[in-house]
Amino acid sequence: MSDVKALYEIWAANASEDADVVRELESMKDDPVKMEDAFYRDLAFGTGGLRGVIGAGTNRMNIYTVAKASQGLANYVIKNFAEEDRKIAVSYDSRIKSDLFSQVASGVFAANGIHVYIYDELMPTPCLSFAVRALKCAAGIMVTASHNPSKYNGYKVYGSDGCQITTEAAAEILKEIEAIDTFKDVRKVSFEDGMKAGMIEYIGADVYTAFVEEVKAQSLVGDTKINKDVAIVYSPLNGTGLKPVLRTLKESGYTNITVVKEQEQPDGNFPTCPYPNPEIREAMALGMKYAKEYNADLLMATDPDCDRCGIAVRNSEGEYVLLSGNETGLLLLDYICSRRIALGKMPETPVFVKTIVTMDLAEKIAEHYGVRTINVLTGFKFIGEQIGRLEAQGHESDYICGFEESYGYLTGTYVRDKDAVDAAFMIAEMFAWYKTQGISMLDKLKELYAEYGYCLNTLHSYEFDGSAGFAKMQKIMKSFRDTPAEFGGKAVQTCLDYAQGLDGLPKSDVLKFLLADGCSVVVRPSGTEPKLKTYISITAENREAAEELEKRISGYLEQFMS
Repeated sequence: MSDVKALYEIWAANASEDADVVRELESMKDDPVKMEDAFYRDLAFGTGGLRGVIGAGTNRMNIYTVAKASQGLANYVIKNFAEEDRKIAVSYDSRIKSDLFSQVASGVFAANGIHVYIYDELMPTPCLSFAVRALKCAAGIMVTASHNPSKYNGYKVYGSDGCQITTEAAAEILKEIEAIDTFKDVRKVSFEDGMKAGMIEYIGADVYTAFVEEVKAQSLVGDTKINKDVAIVYSPLNGTGLKPVLRTLKESGYTNITVVKEQEQPDGNFPTCPYPNPEIREAMALGMKYAKEYNADLLMATDPDCDRCGIAVRNSEGEYVLLSGNETGLLLLDYICSRRIALGKMPETPVFVKTIVTMDLAEKIAEHYGVRTINVLTGFKFIGEQIGRLEAQGHESDYICGFEESYGYLTGTYVRDKDAVDAAFMIAEMFAWYKTQGISMLDKLKELYAEYGYCLNTLHSYEFDGSAGFAKMQKIMKSFRDTPAEFGGKAVQTCLDYAQGLDGLPKSDVLKFLLADGCSVVVRPSGTEPKLKTYISITAENREAAEELEKRISGYLEQFMS
């Protein structure tokens, strides 16, 4: 506690630029528990950059932790790039203080002689990835906490390839950050002064337009006429998706679109969905209400930084059914493969990339079409890295698509991260294609299950806040590494510990248990939230049998979490 108290005193004496931080520091003066949580560690910096609760302290997102991280990134760029190549692209979403944090970071880069390109309004994560490549930047940052609750913000760092930084780069940047004194070593100028000096400039509209054109170029309709008058309800969940998603759809002929009014405009408080994640029903509830009211064919929602897309479709009874990220991914993969073959656009050696926690059924579909599957660690950055490797080998065009179970999709190589603008566009096209033929998405999904076998994948998250929670997660992972003999009656046949660096993948704190009868369980700590996540994959005769077995296995897993 003495170190915590000493750190607090330093901040109380020096952190005077942000009134919110000043007030919060004052409020914790006589609250040792609050002080401990705010200062017991530095906000973790990894391949996902920074992410944490907005507030005062070293373990919080604020202008000081953002400036310190930015100075560390600036030092890294200066050491690794020639002067003429020292450029950084910046974007931000609708979250609380996102615009402020992006300006603070830009001021730090400018003060270090690094030229900054920043969007003049909030833009999705894929637009940042695109700008890094289009403007030939050394790095990029996206100020966002993706789909986390409103109290969070974050800071994703991208390499010159437009992909989130590698493990190695993250380690180098972290070393630079750790050597910095928050209040003595950070160079900075105001955003306004950086603009006046010509070190900060807005990204031109031509870059944004080029991004939209690349998304539209993913179309696989060809010369076939499809019904683009399908009724679509769309929600940007108060984030960045409104303009790019609507522009892409409307320019492509989809004009029968209703936007969920309460979730239309950017708002970091996310008043109608405290957890703005299209993976969960609560975030989709208002959109489903709209879909019913407007008799829509399709509901789509994107998360605040518009890199995840969730959907719901109407069944034969007129009710709306949410599809999981895996189910949407299976449908997209099958559509892309079949249409590429029909149009003569399938490469000679096509590649599909998925994460190890994504439904294994996808691999069977890919194999059916003669497509090679590459499995990577959790996180779309690893899919982006695979595209980069193909590019280095002169085989970039072999990549046909990639997806992860957490609602992330990418069908092109123009960016190196998941793209919900692309996902919304391709889902709308796929939906319209099947509707024109009188086929529902649910019917198509049943057809895939009938052909390749029924599979159920579920995700369970367990939250462990603060320093005590962090210690408990480590203890739980250790207990799993003792390798239980079975999970809910299914024998463990093999335990894959990715901390050892298996299958040529980077070392990662992930365990995958291969169970009898083609089932599996994956356990890993989240890289962005204080949570442990378990992924259960069930192969069974039908949905009922799969759900019963999943219930047994998830119940068994919960015993470890108490």
